[in-house]
Amino acid sequence: MKLFRSLTLLLFLMLTTQCFSNVSLPSIFSDNMVLQRNADVKIWGWAKPGEEIKIKVSWDEKELTTKPLKTSYWEIILSTPDIRGAQEITISGYNEVKLKNVLLGEVWLVSGQSNMEWSANSGIDNAEEEIANARNNQIRFYTVANKTAECPQQDLDGNWEASTPQTMKYFSAIAYFFGRKMNEELNVPIGLINSTWGGTPAEVWMPEEIIKNNETLSKAAKLIPDVEWGPRKPASIYNAMIAPIIPFKIKGILWYQGESNTDNADYYETIFSSLINSWREKWNEDLPFYYAQIAPYDYGEGFSGVKVRDAQRRVLKLPNTGMVMTSDIGNIKNIHPSNKIDVGLRFANLALTESYGKKLHPYAPLFERAEADGKNLKIYFKYNERLYLDKQNTNSQFEIAGTDRKFYPAKVSIKNDVVVLRSSKVKKPMYVRYSWGNTSTSNIFNHVGLPASSFTTEY
Repeated sequence: MKLFRSLTLLLFLMLTTQCFSNVSLPSIFSDNMVLQRNADVKIWGWAKPGEEIKIKVSWDEKELTTKPLKTSYWEIILSTPDIRGAQEITISGYNEVKLKNVLLGEVWLVSGQSNMEWSANSGIDNAEEEIANARNNQIRFYTVANKTAECPQQDLDGNWEASTPQTMKYFSAIAYFFGRKMNEELNVPIGLINSTWGGTPAEVWMPEEIIKNNETLSKAAKLIPDVEWGPRKPASIYNAMIAPIIPFKIKGILWYQGESNTDNADYYETIFSSLINSWREKWNEDLPFYYAQIAPYDYGEGFSGVKVRDAQRRVLKLPNTGMVMTSDIGNIKNIHPSNKIDVGLRFANLALTESYGKKLHPYAPLFERAEADGKNLKIYFKYNERLYLDKQNTNSQFEIAGTDRKFYPAKVSIKNDVVVLRSSKVKKPMYVRYSWGNTSTSNIFNHVGLPASSFTTEY
C-alpha cells in the first residue's frame, strides 16, 4: 500500500511538472482577444521554474523577460497604446505561444443571472434581423462556461470569437447591444466577457470570506431556498467563473441580477453592496459598476420585488455606480422581458457618459428628498428636467403617511418639476412611497423619456 501511494505521488508530480514545463496561458489569453487599450495590462501563465520567459508584442520593439516562481506561475505587465488593427503577442520559453488577431480596445465584464444571460436565440424583439446583421469583427465575445468550484480556480473554459450571426445569437443580447453602441460611438474594438448563470442569487457570486465573516450576510444566505436549476452555495460560482478572470484588465462591469434574491429582499442592499466592494477589492481597482434595476414582475403577495428594486436604488450611494431603468420596458407576466435592445443601449449611454465623458443624458429621475409644506408633501427628484406623468397612465402611484406610518393614496400634481402630494386622510405627512408594488410600473418620466425609480422613505 505504501509503495502504491509513493508511485501515485511520483506520477502526480511528474504529470504536474510536465503540465507546466512548457509555457502555458489561461484561456482568456488567446487568439482574437481584446486587451484594454491605454493601460498597464497584466499577462500571466505557467512555465518551468527558472525558465526565462520572453514576451514580444507587435506594437513595441522592446522585448520583455521574466521568470516563473517556484510554483511555476509568472506574470508581466504590458503597456497597451491606442492603435487599430490586428496585433500579435509572442511568448517564448522552452516552447513558443503566439497570440494572433489581438485587438486593443475597451473591455467590459458582464455578469448576473438570466436576463443578462438571455440571448437572441432565446427570444428577443426583432431577433431575426438583429442576428442577421450581427457581423462585426470589432466586437469580440468571450463566454465563460457554467461551472462551480469549492475554492478559487486558476483557469476558465472559454475562447474569444468575433461577433457573427452564429456567435451573437448565443451570446448575451444585452451585452451585444451594449457593445455595438459602444463600438459605434467610440470607434474602437469592444471586448465583452460574459460570465452569467440564470436563476442565481448574488451570494454565489461573492468570495466565501465576505459572507462567512459577516453575520448579516450569513443570515441572509440561509434564507435562499434550494432549487434544481442552479447552485445556491455561497461563492461556488465566484470561485469558478469570476476568480479566474481576476486580474484581467477590464474597463468596468455590467450587472443584471436580483430576481433570485426576492427571498431575502430585506438584506439585498447589504448583499449587493458587499458584492460590488468585494469585486473591486479583488481587482484592486475602483471599477465602474453599472447595473440594471430589475423590472416589475408578479412575485406573488408582499413586496419582495419592489424591495429589491429599492435596495438597488439605495446602492447608488456607492461611488462609481450607475443604474439603468427597466420598469417601462418590462413585462409583469414574464420575468424575461423581450426588449433587450433598450437595456443594452441604456447601459451604453450610461457608460459613455460616466466612463468616457460623452453627454448622452442617460439618467432617470431619482428621488432626492421630501419636504413637508403644511398638508402637502413636496418631492424633489434628481434628473427631473421637464418631469411629466404618462398620459396613458395618469393615476397617482404615490402614497403618503403620517407618524402612524399608515399609507394612503395621494393626489399628485407637478409644478416646476417638483411633485406635490396631498391626502385628506393625512394631516401631517411624513413618509412617502412611490410605485410601491411588485408589479407597479412607473408613470413619471423626465425629458429623455426615462421612468422614475420606485422608492420609499419609510426605512
